[in-house]
Amino acid sequence: MKRLKRKKKNGGVEVTGTGSVTRDPDCGRKQKLFEIQQALISDPVDIKTLRRAAGSKGGLLTDEVRRKVWPKLLNINVYDLPYKPGRDVRENHKDYNQVVLDVRRSMKRFPTGMPATERSVLQEQLIDIILAILKRNPQLHYYQGYHDVAVTLLLVVGERMAIAILDKLSNYHLRDFMDPTMDSTKHILNYLMPILEQVDLELHEFMVRAEVGTIFALSWLITWYGHVLSHLKHTLRLYDFFLASHPLMPIYLAAAIVLHREKEVKQTECDMAMVHHLLSRIPEDLPYELLIGQAQDLFEQYPPSLLAKRAALQSRKSLSISTFQAFQRSTLHQRPDSVLQRLTKAQGSTTSRHAPPHTGLEAALPGSGGQLWGKGNRLVKVAVWGLSATLGAAVFAVAQTAMEWGPEVLLQLF
Repeated sequence: MKRLKRKKKNGGVEVTGTGSVTRDPDCGRKQKLFEIQQALISDPVDIKTLRRAAGSKGGLLTDEVRRKVWPKLLNINVYDLPYKPGRDVRENHKDYNQVVLDVRRSMKRFPTGMPATERSVLQEQLIDIILAILKRNPQLHYYQGYHDVAVTLLLVVGERMAIAILDKLSNYHLRDFMDPTMDSTKHILNYLMPILEQVDLELHEFMVRAEVGTIFALSWLITWYGHVLSHLKHTLRLYDFFLASHPLMPIYLAAAIVLHREKEVKQTECDMAMVHHLLSRIPEDLPYELLIGQAQDLFEQYPPSLLAKRAALQSRKSLSISTFQAFQRSTLHQRPDSVLQRLTKAQGSTTSRHAPPHTGLEAALPGSGGQLWGKGNRLVKVAVWGLSATLGAAVFAVAQTAMEWGPEVLLQLF
């Protein structure tokens, strides 16, 4: 197997023009939090620093940070979020029954220990979120696994923000999976074997002989691994990474996972059923930070354009790939939230329409009861977060961090 070339940066990290994120292993947690906050209050927002943070070790670290950074990575104005869906969103929708079935089966995706009543409320919100996206985008087609992406977003950012983020992802990163047929999805999966062929020819030939194909990685790809990982913290780490990267990065991570398990694969009987069974089950103890780094290295050394030429993959046009550069450019000129808030007020916008409800809290709180779930604890930050809405851009960075992210994140800076 070829050794992947590791690029050394002189004490820094950077995002390449192709969407790959390089890492700085020496960047400490406190320094990262400070750099993220500085990037958020810069005008325009320093989106490249936010991408680096999302791709580097530990990702965005906390859900409080994710609620600030995820919208910026996708060019979403938090003061112009969609309305909550009305009950009419369920009326006469062709996908309603399938969505309900999938959501009802998604109990394992909710935090252990969450009361059944709260889980039930979130599941109802999840149904409405999915149907709202499909209703406002009739060109998109629901697929089983879409709800796994939606529930991950809902648990972190709340209902209205989840609608905004899922809408953006559905039209860009996930667009190929939402065609009326599986052809575009198969096209994306077809990038996997050429990557393996470039790095480990012996492993590639073994998998070809076994005729295992790439279907084992289907659920990894279309759910951004949310369906196959047992721990939400691992799923969120990958979402940080994917939100800051090229739409094909989940496939490069799949290649990194298969390469990481190459000894297991080669020791398995060269039989389609046996190899598929092995690969379709992701081990609990995967070294995710290592694999993320390897996926980034694979992307740098074997970019999609190179693989397409070598594997004759250019015959089909991918909407996710073809629109990525324009999408990435659109994120570079965003105003910080403090400026957006002032502009919104100056335009006479009403709080109920444009400002995140409860001065940003509904975007932070997944349930209608205003409760944050993480490590089994309820995090009460209403008073501190409420104060943040009154602060202007002139407030210095540490104070703004305390108000916008809450005292827990502030304490980590000192």
